[in-house]
Amino acid sequence: MIQIDTLVFNSFQVNTYLVWDETRNCLVVDPAFYSREERAFFENHISKKGLKLTGQINTHCHVDHILGVHHVKVHYGCPFRAHADEAKLVNNAPMMGDVFGLSVEPFTGIDQTIDDKEIIHVGNQILHSIHVPGHSPGSLAYYSKEGGFVITGDALFQGSIGRTDLPGGDYDQLIQSIRTRLLVLPPETVVYAGHGPPSTIGYEISENPFLTMSQ
Repeated sequence: MIQIDTLVFNSFQVNTYLVWDETRNCLVVDPAFYSREERAFFENHISKKGLKLTGQINTHCHVDHILGVHHVKVHYGCPFRAHADEAKLVNNAPMMGDVFGLSVEPFTGIDQTIDDKEIIHVGNQILHSIHVPGHSPGSLAYYSKEGGFVITGDALFQGSIGRTDLPGGDYDQLIQSIRTRLLVLPPETVVYAGHGPPSTIGYEISENPFLTMSQ
């Protein structure tokens, strides 16, 4: 049985997700811890749960979502994985960190790319990658049919959508991505967003003003 935990990190209150199953093998989605205290909390949480961190995947690569990537790569030996279209954001992360007063080590790039409709193994379970560009060019969501949830990053929030005024953002593309790639999932699917509380696909179809007004 697949399980998911939500950990909230850094001044942007990013939701970092841990996904695992009965094997205790675990993936981290968007490792965003920044301070020494947050890093210790992350490591202690994994240890207390008895999990073995075997991989890291990102929904997208805005600086607030990748602050813990380097540590996960070095400390746990997990390659940095994201969509190839996020490479420019990765390269610009130190500069963007300076803008927000964050010290970000230069990245060597994305170690392994993730394509649309890729199957990602979590122990005996799987996640399906879904390309949802618009918030950023290579934004991905990760869907677990067995678990009945989708991790949407900053594409879709409870009652809102991701901002599109940053470089690479495209409002019309984001609305199209959400409508054709996410809202087609079962309505009971739980939505785990990059920030804020969870929702469901059904709720967003009927209540999200950005989606109802664009029908």
